[in-house]
Amino acid sequence: MPHDVQHSSRRAAKTPSLARHGRLRKSAAWKTLLKSVAAVAAVALVSGGAVAAYAAWDLAATAQPTVKLESEKVLEGVPDVGAIDGGVNLLLIGSDSRAGQGDGFGDPDEETAVLNDVTMLLHIAQDHSHVEVVSFPRDMFVSVPGTCTDPEDPSEELSALSSVKMNSVLAYGGMDCVVKTVEELTGVTIPFAGIVQFMGVAGLSEAVGGVEVCVAEPIEDPYTDTYLDAGMHTLSGLPALQFLRVRHGVGDGSDLGRISNQQVFLSALARQLQSDGTLGDPVKLYSIAKAALANMQLSSSLTDPTRMISIAKAMKDVDLSKIAFIQYPTGYVEGGVVPSDSAELVNQALQADLPITFDPAADQTDFASAADPNAPPADPNAQVAAEGDTGGEAPVEGSTESTPTPPAGSLPSDVTGQTAADVRCSAGRTLADQ
Repeated sequence: MPHDVQHSSRRAAKTPSLARHGRLRKSAAWKTLLKSVAAVAAVALVSGGAVAAYAAWDLAATAQPTVKLESEKVLEGVPDVGAIDGGVNLLLIGSDSRAGQGDGFGDPDEETAVLNDVTMLLHIAQDHSHVEVVSFPRDMFVSVPGTCTDPEDPSEELSALSSVKMNSVLAYGGMDCVVKTVEELTGVTIPFAGIVQFMGVAGLSEAVGGVEVCVAEPIEDPYTDTYLDAGMHTLSGLPALQFLRVRHGVGDGSDLGRISNQQVFLSALARQLQSDGTLGDPVKLYSIAKAALANMQLSSSLTDPTRMISIAKAMKDVDLSKIAFIQYPTGYVEGGVVPSDSAELVNQALQADLPITFDPAADQTDFASAADPNAPPADPNAQVAAEGDTGGEAPVEGSTESTPTPPAGSLPSDVTGQTAADVRCSAGRTLADQ
C-alpha cells in the first residue's frame, strides 16, 4: 500500500487523539485517584504523613486521562518504592500537535497534525546492568499491524498498512497503535508508553533543573528561533524544547541530525540525574512524576506514581558507559529511509536483553554530533581494557540459560549513537551553511 494511503482514509478526517479525552469512561478518573493514593507510602518514607497526604492528592489532581495498552497484560504485581523488578520497555512518543500549546508553536487549528515526530524506546535490562534508548527516524517507512483499533471506537479494527512513514502512525491509530508498530518492528513487548507535547518537554526540563549541553559550533536555526554560541549552555523550559526540535541548525540539517542532537541532550541529562542523586531521591522523583502526570498522556500502566518512581530508580546505579543512545540503523530510499540489515541485529540484542555497543573505529557521519573540543585525549590502554570487557552474561527473557554478551565493536559501523559517558557536542550549522 502506498505510504500516503492513510491520508485519504476515513482516519485522516477524525479529531486528533489528544482531543478525545472526553470519551474516556468516568471510572478512569477514579482508577487514577486510587492508584495515586498508593504514592502515599513512597512519599511518607521521606516526608512524613501530612506532606504525604497532600502529595497523593496533588498527584491525583494532576493526572491526565490515560490510554490502555493491550500489552499491559504482561505486567504482574505492584512495584514498591524500590527499583522495579526485572526489565522495562517504555515507548516515549513526541507529538507535534499544537493543540493546547499556546500561540508560540503555530496555529493549533491549521498545524495540528498529531504526528509522532519523536519515537524512542527505552529498554532497561532485566538485571538493570545496562540501558538502551533507541530512536526511530520519523521518515522511516514501516508496516502497521492489523491489530490496531480505532481510538474513538475500540470495537472497530483498523486496516493493516505497509510502507507508511513512522510519524504517521499516531494520527492513524493513537498511542497503542504506535506501540504495536514498534513491537512488530523490534520483536519486543512494550507495556509502558507516554505521549508528550511541546509544553510537556519544557515542563519536564524545568522539573530536573535544566540540562547543561555542549555546542561545538554555533547553532543558528530560525525555524525554532534557536541561536547558541559555541560553548556550554544550561537549557530549561522553552530553550530546552527548541534545542530538541532543532533540525536545520545542526548536523546535516536532516531528521537524523536532529536525533544525534537529541542524544547530546539526553546523555547530558543522564549524567546530571546520576551526579546530583536525583534517581535515588524519592522527593526529587516525585516532582518529576508530577511534571509527567501534568504534561503527558500516559498509558494506564504508568499512572501509578509509585511505579514511575520505581522505574526511574532502576537506572540510578547503571554505569554511564552502559547507557547507550542508538539511532535505529537505516538506509536512504526515495522519500525517506528504511531499516538496514543492521536493524535486525539491534532487534536481536533487545530481544535477548544484551547490551548494544558501538564500533569505536566507525567513521563519523555527516549528521553526527561532534567530539568535545575540551576533552582530554583518550587513554589507549583504557580503550583496550574496555574492548576486552564483555560485560558478563545477560539472561534471555523466559530462559534459565545465559547468553554471553558480544564483545565491544562487534556491531556494524552503521549502528551509530553514543553512551551517556560520552560528552559530545552539538555540531551546529550557521545560516550560511543552510
